[in-house]
Amino acid sequence: MPKLAARTNRSAVYDELRRRVISLDFGPGAPLSENELAAELGVSRTPVREALIMLAQDDLVQVFPKVGSFVARVDAQRVADAQFLREAVELASLEDVPADPDPEVVRELRENLARQELAEDDLDAFFHLDEQFHHGLLRLAHHEGTWQSVVAAKAHLDRARRLGLHDRSLHDFTVQHTQVLDALLSGGPAKARPLMQMHLRAVFDDIERLRARSPELFAPSVGQPTRRSIAVWE
Repeated sequence: MPKLAARTNRSAVYDELRRRVISLDFGPGAPLSENELAAELGVSRTPVREALIMLAQDDLVQVFPKVGSFVARVDAQRVADAQFLREAVELASLEDVPADPDPEVVRELRENLARQELAEDDLDAFFHLDEQFHHGLLRLAHHEGTWQSVVAAKAHLDRARRLGLHDRSLHDFTVQHTQVLDALLSGGPAKARPLMQMHLRAVFDDIERLRARSPELFAPSVGQPTRRSIAVWE
């Protein structure tokens, strides 16, 4: 990867490190060296340290004084909360899609689906297209501004999704996306809503089975029990 510019501020370093954590380039529990990251990114230690503090505030990194920094393990309760938020926003937005939706946005969604079919062997590319598709549906409802709030809340959800993708065909999700869009355009929100809900809950595994398979990747439960059988793929 090319190094970041020497004057890159902490926001750019934060964005890059956050991307690596969520994409599992840095797996749950992995150590993070300020010196190594600064050398790799071509910046001083200061923006790296500041970015790690910001990631700690997001509960994506744990910083232990005099010990070091580590990627936080997946928090099952945060997965559940993000899934709840995402379902609430995306299902509600369907109700505001106009009867005559913007043809340019519809065209972009169709092109996105075509690219999904070509990217089904490339997890990173598919993940990006999946994000664009769901953002596009919000644009169709004129609620695209809500997407940033969803993105900010679903970092642990995205990591959980990626952890379990090895057991599912990405083609299944392309089919579900197509069914949702076709239903929305032909039958409106009433026809699309149950398909969208099924899609948002269609999972390769529930959170407990993922945690049983790889407990070292998940944070121990604290406080009230985590909702069981929560979807971790969109």
